[in-house]
Amino acid sequence: MSQFRQLFSATVEINWEFLKMATDTQSGLQIEKDDSSKPEVGFVLSLGRALHTYGYPAHRLEEMMGRMSVRFGLQGQFFSTPTSIFASFGAQDDQRTYLMRVTPGEVNLGKLTELDDVIIGVLRYATSPETGSLRIEKIVTDPPRYGNLLMTIAFGLASASASRFLGGGLKEVVVSALIGIFIGLLSILTGRFPAVGGVFEPLAAFSASALAAGMSFVIGPYAVSNSMLGGLIVLMPGLTLTVAMIELSTQHLSSGTARLSKAFVVFLGMGFGVALANSLIKTVLGDPRIAKIAPMPSWTMFAAMILMPLSLTIILRAHKRDAIWIVISGILAVAGSRIGANLLGPEIGVFLGALIVGIAGSIYSRYLDHPSIVTQVPGILMLVPGSVGFRGLAALLDEKVVSGIDTTFKMILTAVALVAGTLIAGIIAPSRREA
Repeated sequence: MSQFRQLFSATVEINWEFLKMATDTQSGLQIEKDDSSKPEVGFVLSLGRALHTYGYPAHRLEEMMGRMSVRFGLQGQFFSTPTSIFASFGAQDDQRTYLMRVTPGEVNLGKLTELDDVIIGVLRYATSPETGSLRIEKIVTDPPRYGNLLMTIAFGLASASASRFLGGGLKEVVVSALIGIFIGLLSILTGRFPAVGGVFEPLAAFSASALAAGMSFVIGPYAVSNSMLGGLIVLMPGLTLTVAMIELSTQHLSSGTARLSKAFVVFLGMGFGVALANSLIKTVLGDPRIAKIAPMPSWTMFAAMILMPLSLTIILRAHKRDAIWIVISGILAVAGSRIGANLLGPEIGVFLGALIVGIAGSIYSRYLDHPSIVTQVPGILMLVPGSVGFRGLAALLDEKVVSGIDTTFKMILTAVALVAGTLIAGIIAPSRREA
């Protein structure tokens, strides 16, 4: 009987230890689960998605997410492409990985500035991760900064200014403004009908080319190609091309290759739209009536140097308080590129313009405690080689192979000079310290 009692007691003790171990294991698993979903991780993921949506390039996005992980004492590794973000937290042999499918968004300088305020607050221990996540959610859901009417006017002014930069006269500037307004209205339509977004660039290029050629039968002969290029300048993927080159230069090969492919696809789509419109106009109305450009007073160039940055302030949805700094950046970009062109040639001269814009952006960032991207992006847009690349593509489509290859090579050389100036500016004058 005593042996039976001892056996029963030992069995109960073993079962109790096993039950205790199982409970501890479940508790450990629960603790690990809670640890992986703590607010710091959620904040880093929300911040990465928001920055990607509003135009952060891959190298800066991964750097910022890594900096936030260090701030929270997390081990994080990140990989960004134009359509996805991979984020892993934990030690190498015990990681939890997240995949976020994202859609490439348009640059929104206003919301990037507000996100920067959140970043600075967290890095300087003034904002908790929970509060930061709530602020990010509010920033993402806030309505657009400018209405459709103002955006449409900005498109028109940007196109008119671009036409003047390209040497256009009064007729060319007016027609470019009309094309820009039409493209602005078309972009609003695209926002309401997403299905149109897949053919937006070819459709806009078709409309711009048809309108530019058709207007020659209404207002008389003028430089049709100037108006068409000026009107399409707001659609040129020059910024995408430049960001792609920067990402490739900083060894972010996957994202850079994807962006580069996107830029060339946009160029091809626009080229197809222009070619289709030209064929249609020639068939229906005949050859466009073309004449030499009638020169405009020199003061109109200075007006364009002010109107273009102001238009970009609205198109890029920057804060009104930053308009003056964006105008200054635009003037520095144009002036620097003109001086560089006189000293080094038109393609290499862009290097000086980009260098000046980059240094000015760093000074702006340090003294006003705002992100340097606010002034750098508009300044770079004043320099990007989009129109040069489009001319090369148009020449190739017109079977002018030698001219097309030569112009395309100039575009690539200009883009490399622009990237070099931007990267060297970051070395000479780094942006402010976040913490």
